[in-house]
Amino acid sequence: MKVTVVGYWGAYPAAGSATSGYLFEKDGFRMLVDCGSGVLSRVQQFIKVSELDAVVLSHYHHDHIADIGPLQYASLVQNNLNDTDYVLPIYGHKEDQDKFAALTHNFTKGHAYDPAGTLQVGPFTIEFQKTKHPVVCYGMRITDGDKSVVYTADTSYIEDWIPFAQEADLLITDTNFYKGMDGAKAGHMTSEEAGTIAQEAGVETLWLSHLPHFGQLTRLRQEAEDVFSGTIQLAEEGLSWSG
Repeated sequence: MKVTVVGYWGAYPAAGSATSGYLFEKDGFRMLVDCGSGVLSRVQQFIKVSELDAVVLSHYHHDHIADIGPLQYASLVQNNLNDTDYVLPIYGHKEDQDKFAALTHNFTKGHAYDPAGTLQVGPFTIEFQKTKHPVVCYGMRITDGDKSVVYTADTSYIEDWIPFAQEADLLITDTNFYKGMDGAKAGHMTSEEAGTIAQEAGVETLWLSHLPHFGQLTRLRQEAEDVFSGTIQLAEEGLSWSG
C-alpha cells in the first residue's frame, strides 16, 4: 500500500497547493480520500483523472469536497473523449441528504457507507470513527490486510482516537493549532494532542496535516516530538509512505 499527500492545508489552499486529499494505491487500484479545493489539479501530478477508481469522503465541508464538482465534470469529459462509460463511485455518509445526493452526476455515483460497519473499496477495508467536529465527520482506519493507516479527518481531541489508532503503521492527524491553543470549538487538534494520540496508540509514523495558515509550521513538528518518540513528518504535496 502506498499513500501520497495531494493536499494538506486547512480551510483554503495556499498558492499552488490544495486542501485535504490523500491518494491510496494498491495493486493498480487508486483511491482518493477527501477531495478538497485544488485536489483535482494537484492529483494529476501523480495519476491521470481517468485512472482514479474510487473516492471516499470524511464529511462535507468545502475544504474536503470542493473539487467533487470539477471531478464530476472531468469524469464526464474523459468518458466522452475516450468513448467509455465508467461511473466513478464516491462514498460518503447520508447524514446530510442534500450533500450526499450531490455526489451522483452523469458519470459519478454516490454510495452511502455504514459508519458502524466496514467498507470494502477495491483492496482496502475501511472502518470508521465519528469525530468531534461542528458537522458530522468520520475518520477512517484503512487496511490492505497487512498494513494500517488511520486518518482522523477533522476532529478535536477525543480519547477514542487512542484505541482506534492502536499500532497503526501511519497516523494522519488534523493538526490545525499549536500547543497551548484551544482548537475544540473549531473542531480541530493541536500538535501536542496529535503527538499524544500517536504515542499512546503506539503508532509507527505520524503525519501532521490539515495545517494552519499562521505561525511557523516547523514548530508543530517540534511540539509533537516532545510527546511522541516515533517518526514525525509535516505533510507536504508528494510526501509518500509505503508499507
